Amino acid sequence: MSAPIRALIGLGNPGAEYARQRHNVGFWLADALAAAAGESFREQPKFKGWAAQINFSGQPLWLLKPATFMNRSGESVLALLSFYKLPIEQTLVVHDELDLPTGTVRFKQGGGHGGHNGLRDITRVLGPDFARLRIGIGHPGDKSRVTGYVLSAPTVEQELEINASLDRGVSALELLMKSGWDKATQLLHTKEDPKL
Repeated sequence: MSAPIRALIGLGNPGAEYARQRHNVGFWLADALAAAAGESFREQPKFKGWAAQINFSGQPLWLLKPATFMNRSGESVLALLSFYKLPIEQTLVVHDELDLPTGTVRFKQGGGHGGHNGLRDITRVLGPDFARLRIGIGHPGDKSRVTGYVLSAPTVEQELEINASLDRGVSALELLMKSGWDKATQLLHTKEDPKL
């Protein structure tokens, strides 16, 4: 990723019953960005989701929260990118990550879907080469418990850790916009200070 991101996709499931679930941390980060910019999401049927445009680090940035449910996220993403002719190379998908400890946040360029239904569907329509911001939610320890785990709320302590990781993610995004992928990735992956 050599150019600043122009579209940030936060993954989650729509509806109040899903709002605080671990699977929705992508929505949480998108909401935090919109709130910090003083903007709010508007329902956009043509994008099958909610969208907001913000000024972030001096650059225009589209935020999208698909309303298609996780396993059809690709339809919403493709609609936004096609309408505004936004390249996949300038698109960042934010999602929950079972394989990272709770509170960890990491960039990743391309790769597989790891069983994540949102990533699976985006890969179906865009291919696997999009950039990701992975928000760690930890693993329940047994494969049979994964579905119930991601579709439940974190403990109070875990939510505090996740919220701190969202702050680190926002700081890393600011660095990404100003200094590029390599610098932002290096700093995010080696520094533990929440303020970066």
